[in-house]
Amino acid sequence: MTLAAQIASKRYHPVFYWAVVVATTTVGTTTSDYLDRTLGLGYVKSSIMLFCAVLAVLVTWHYSTGEIAVDHITTRKNEIFYWVTILVSNTLGTAMGDCVATSTGLGFERGALVFAGLIALVAAAHYFTSLPDSVLFWAAYVLTRPLGATLGDTLTKPHTEGGLALGRISSSLALAVAMVVLIALTSRHEPAHGD
Repeated sequence: MTLAAQIASKRYHPVFYWAVVVATTTVGTTTSDYLDRTLGLGYVKSSIMLFCAVLAVLVTWHYSTGEIAVDHITTRKNEIFYWVTILVSNTLGTAMGDCVATSTGLGFERGALVFAGLIALVAAAHYFTSLPDSVLFWAAYVLTRPLGATLGDTLTKPHTEGGLALGRISSSLALAVAMVVLIALTSRHEPAHGD
């Protein structure tokens, strides 16, 4: 429903856009857990499979449209590819976060530091290399999901599992309020533009 509202919109609406981001994050987490736990693929295999899926979507997108538009999407085809890539990226990010935090034994806090460091490297690559912006955008986007997941697990998991045991409901509410405030603040300074 959120995706339908976003795609039907003729211009950028922060509420629609961020509702789809949250929805794809939730679907991505559920899908990752299904692959890892229910199908028994494990974190490493599912991460590799999902990484290949992200690459396949991006290659198909580029082949189909001649570009990978991320900052100014003006066609429905580009928008659909954008949201499919977001969904698969969120699923990959969840699997990667679980893999680094549990399979490597780093835990949630150190896992979060790993992903924060990788995002910093992507930011440095933006300023100091000539790598295409679309490649850097998707690299950063994929890394934001495991960063968020490991930070979320740090807040909610019990002390015995290396977390702060703050509870899912209170942590989710606090993060939702912070997200709404940040979206409201940034949206006030951005001019309305087409998708």
